[in-house]
Amino acid sequence: MHFLCKIANIGTNRITSIFWNQNSPIQIFILIFLLTTSAVRAQSIKIDSLKKELAFHTKKDTAKVNLLIELSKSYSTSDINRSNEKAQEAYDLAKKLNYKKGTANSLLRLSNNALRNGERDNAENYTHKAFEICKELKDPDCIYASYTSLGKIAYLNGEFDKATDFYNTGLELSIKNGDSLVQANMYNHIGTSRYRKGNFDEAIELFKKAADISEQLGEEKLNLDILNNIGAICLNQGRYTEALTYFNKCLSIHIANDEKEDIAVSSYNISAVYYELKQYDKTLDHLDIALNIYRELDDKKQISRTLINKGAVYADLKDFENALLYMTKSINLSKEINDKTELSGGNFQLGDLYFLMDQPKNALKHYKACLEISESIEDKIYSCHAHIGLAKTYVSLKNYSNAIIHAENGKKIANELELLPQQILVYKTMATIYSAKGNYKKALESHQQFKLLNDSLFNKENIEKIAQLEYEYKYKQALDSASIRELKLTKTVMSTSQDLAKTKQNYLWAVIGILVISILSGSLVFYQKYKNVKVKNQNIITEQRLLRSQMTPHFIFNSLSVLQGMILNKEEKKSITYLSKFSKLLRLVLENSRDKIVPLIQELDAIDNYMILQNMDANSPYDYSLVVDENININLFLVPPMLIQPFIENAIEHAFSINQEHREIEVHLSFNNQKLSCTITDNGVGIDAMLQKTNTKKKSLATTITSERLNLLAKDFNMPGSVFVEDRKKYNEQGTKVTLIIPYKIIKNS
Repeated sequence: MHFLCKIANIGTNRITSIFWNQNSPIQIFILIFLLTTSAVRAQSIKIDSLKKELAFHTKKDTAKVNLLIELSKSYSTSDINRSNEKAQEAYDLAKKLNYKKGTANSLLRLSNNALRNGERDNAENYTHKAFEICKELKDPDCIYASYTSLGKIAYLNGEFDKATDFYNTGLELSIKNGDSLVQANMYNHIGTSRYRKGNFDEAIELFKKAADISEQLGEEKLNLDILNNIGAICLNQGRYTEALTYFNKCLSIHIANDEKEDIAVSSYNISAVYYELKQYDKTLDHLDIALNIYRELDDKKQISRTLINKGAVYADLKDFENALLYMTKSINLSKEINDKTELSGGNFQLGDLYFLMDQPKNALKHYKACLEISESIEDKIYSCHAHIGLAKTYVSLKNYSNAIIHAENGKKIANELELLPQQILVYKTMATIYSAKGNYKKALESHQQFKLLNDSLFNKENIEKIAQLEYEYKYKQALDSASIRELKLTKTVMSTSQDLAKTKQNYLWAVIGILVISILSGSLVFYQKYKNVKVKNQNIITEQRLLRSQMTPHFIFNSLSVLQGMILNKEEKKSITYLSKFSKLLRLVLENSRDKIVPLIQELDAIDNYMILQNMDANSPYDYSLVVDENININLFLVPPMLIQPFIENAIEHAFSINQEHREIEVHLSFNNQKLSCTITDNGVGIDAMLQKTNTKKKSLATTITSERLNLLAKDFNMPGSVFVEDRKKYNEQGTKVTLIIPYKIIKNS
């Protein structure tokens, strides 16, 4: 499988990124949280401010038209329907006032929104109307915006030469008028069109021209846009370390500036690098960040592209069911918005998927569809992919005549564009074809070329690892040298002390020398021991804090009070049952707290007893369910103890309003993609409502302690561990959902 990096957004001047060294699930959660709070809050403040201005501005004049256009622009990233409503309102008022500039700008807003909804014909209509007014007014800014919009529409239609023509016209006008910033933008847009045509060298030259101008103007955001585009070319040419550096640099600045759409682009592109490096967890993490933002923005084109790439990851993981699901969704969405570029890519990915599933006829069908579409829009990159896909499929069908034709075509494009991963694949395929046809000389030549290129790719992928190993080796060598020098010094001092033992003064100096060395050596040893003890103490403290949060004195005293009440009320059977359950729970918790890992069945038993006790005491009992998927053998899985119970306790104490009658708590354990997942869901008020209350310290404490503990366990078990809390209203449901990814071990059957 393979997927492409996203070139910078056409029609925008921004792209961005952060250097994100550790891509852990916790960091991914923090990133998503930041995106859905600070950026949304800033946008809401701007919208509220404009709404207040409009409320006070009762006069229907040109100022009101401009306010409506600004409000439409602000709504465009969060509520496309309201954005359209305000743009239409601005257009109607501008027409009534015969305010031509306002009419043109409102038409351009309507065009932008239509483009977001995949309505390219409508977008083109609006832009042409605006363009006529702009030319009549001789307004340069308005004319530039029209050329950019028309170029973007042509680009999205796969008409890259036509897009280049629009951008070139805008460029010529900007040079004539001396508008440097517009020149930089137009160079960048033309570069993206040449990139899509496969003219990488020309694209890089154009990006460099744009970069030179933007640097002189101090336009940081445009520079980031250009960095992203150069990174995209590096990725396609197999220069992964360079690509990741460019994308990470962009992402850091976009996060700092709360630029959501640009964060999505950078995250998407970073996912493409990790995919090529076969780091699938990081790939999916960054794709999910991008997908969440694109869904919020209702950007169907980018949703389609992100879905197809998720499908590619699952295909590589041999999870064909999920792969087919995501790819089918993507294809349907691309058809809905008539996006030829994404349809081309989607058909290629489906071809790869069916090839992996050993369904060559279906693979051929989709590779041919990809080739037909990509050639119609002159997309050389996907044409190359399609030819190579057809070649390897014909090889599997032993149709070597057709295979060699497509392999030669694929090789020609791959060599022309310097697409390293495709060069490797095509030479490997050609070696197989020539070998099968008995042409061993050409088979050997193809294999040697494959080996040469593959070694080159390997070196690129491992350059950072090699550098790190070299650094660690030099560091260890330095430590060893220091130890040798210290040993020689010790021997010298001891020898000297023996020679000078005849006099008190010399003896004293010898003792001082030995003491100094001993102190230094002892300090070094002590420091190492201190570090080890500190780590152990951190584990112990976390475990103790967790134990206190698991079985609080309040719970124990409350349970004993309930038991006392049952005895006083002479509820003998109920009190005996309660005492039995309570003692069993207490024993299980204390036993589990002593062990680093316990059988899953033992942990589930403790949770079950805990819920039974809570229900026996509750005025309004809970509908409690504990569901374990069939593919989990609870006798063979070993897990860290007492991870789940604090979140059940949180649900009982905080999740439900006093008057809520029907209360549900569900615990569900699943095992997919080698990850053991536990979800705790309730139908209470939801985490967002809970966080508005003042008494939420315990909830935060349980989450914090569990997060700290999972970080430590993840290192010990050498597998991911995380906790993620979300409000179920995002799924149109009521309550809170907690997802735990639990590190585990499996007892091997003897």
